[in-house]
Amino acid sequence: MNGWRTTPYLRGLLHELQALPRETEWVEFKENRADPQEIGEYLSALANSAALAGKAEAYLVWGVRDGDHAVVGTSFDPARAKKGGEDLESRLLRLLEPKIDFRFFRLETDDGPVIVTEIARAARQPVRFAGREYIRVGSYKKQLGEFPEKERALWRIFDQVPFEDGVAAQRVSAEEVLLALDYPTYFHLLGMPLPDGRSAILDGLRQDGLIVPCAAGGFDVTNLGAILFARDLGAFPRLGRKAVRVIEYRGRGRTEGVGEREYAQGYAPAFQAMVDYVNGKLPTREVIGDAFRRTLADYPPLAVRELVANALLHQDFSVTGAGPMVEIFEGRIEITNPGEPLVDARRFLDRPPVSRNEALTSLMRRLDICEERGGGIDKVVAELESRQLPAPLFEVPPGATRVVLFGRKPLADMDRSERLRACYLHACLKYVARDFLTNASLRDRFGVRSNNKAMVSRYIREAVDAGMIRPVDEQAPPKMRRYVPFWAAAAADGS
Repeated sequence: MNGWRTTPYLRGLLHELQALPRETEWVEFKENRADPQEIGEYLSALANSAALAGKAEAYLVWGVRDGDHAVVGTSFDPARAKKGGEDLESRLLRLLEPKIDFRFFRLETDDGPVIVTEIARAARQPVRFAGREYIRVGSYKKQLGEFPEKERALWRIFDQVPFEDGVAAQRVSAEEVLLALDYPTYFHLLGMPLPDGRSAILDGLRQDGLIVPCAAGGFDVTNLGAILFARDLGAFPRLGRKAVRVIEYRGRGRTEGVGEREYAQGYAPAFQAMVDYVNGKLPTREVIGDAFRRTLADYPPLAVRELVANALLHQDFSVTGAGPMVEIFEGRIEITNPGEPLVDARRFLDRPPVSRNEALTSLMRRLDICEERGGGIDKVVAELESRQLPAPLFEVPPGATRVVLFGRKPLADMDRSERLRACYLHACLKYVARDFLTNASLRDRFGVRSNNKAMVSRYIREAVDAGMIRPVDEQAPPKMRRYVPFWAAAAADGS
């Protein structure tokens, strides 16, 4: 976040750290000693201690004497430091788990260079280095496991502090807030006139938790404010990789990319342009009616919009180095977000949504970016069924959630897995509407004429044999049988 870490900012920060009466649990001063193993252990200890102390960042500073906090300069240069031929920063990143954001800043002073390392606080879980967790006890670095009371307190904090309340930028002046956040879009999307005067604008942003007053002066920009309304997410390094990427490929594989666009703005101002861009890249077809030609999208715009919004809302922000991504291939599009889902992917239609990011979800609803609670995936599946398109595929690759939409495909060209998925999701959609899958309803879903009942009966048997659906009453005559998803069997039996 170079925009916030200017030389004057670093000088002011160094002055504040020097003014501390002693080393705290979230600050460590050194002169020249820079053993890579020890640096990694300090990154773990300071990140964990910052979380315990309620600080957004911790600091490891070279070039300042420990005893009196005087600047003495340092010979340590992290850009040139190596361990076994591996760059220092690369080694530290490789051995830290989870990957946290830390940055080395070099500040030239009259007394020699100073290296200020800014370390993000631990979030969601303690930070380990080389498989071990560390903590600061006073000015000493210790293994976290030796202090169970601190470990318990740390986990309590992780349970209590949501991502949105975290600090994306500290001690930002009023002028810098207005330069960093797209406040006109905030008021426009809420249907409110732009307030008259800077104080009124800042008060509006504060009321929704986009900024909070900083005890050291100015404001802290929260993660909620930055992720939604940043003019440039790259100005907030811990959020820069959360920008949405749209990649277009030639063919069905990833070997030949033909275009890529990254939306570096916050999600609120970028959302509609992003969805319009994706829909503009997808194929369409002309349908000739009695009097007019109509252009139909092969991928329903409603489905695309809903799934992109879901990817933004339900991502795991603690997964560093990855953000939401939309990939466009021949015959399909894939929408991926960091973080595995909090509910079984097979239950997306019936389970109430569980969000990691409640404040983000709530504000995005007020901004009309996403639908009301609990209807998104239902709408997607219903829209695909109404157009007799292939059913979506929900995947959970390690550390991520992915939804795949497929282009138009005749029923005769669908393979067994595609038919099974369509049959299962049709049963889910019927069940949440207090209805049942039947031969007739599945014929409508596939666009099959009534004289092909036997073919649809075969598809139903495939789904039953695969354990994806089951009859409500196995004793009912075949023509009268109704079916529910496998997980709804017990409830359906009593209906």
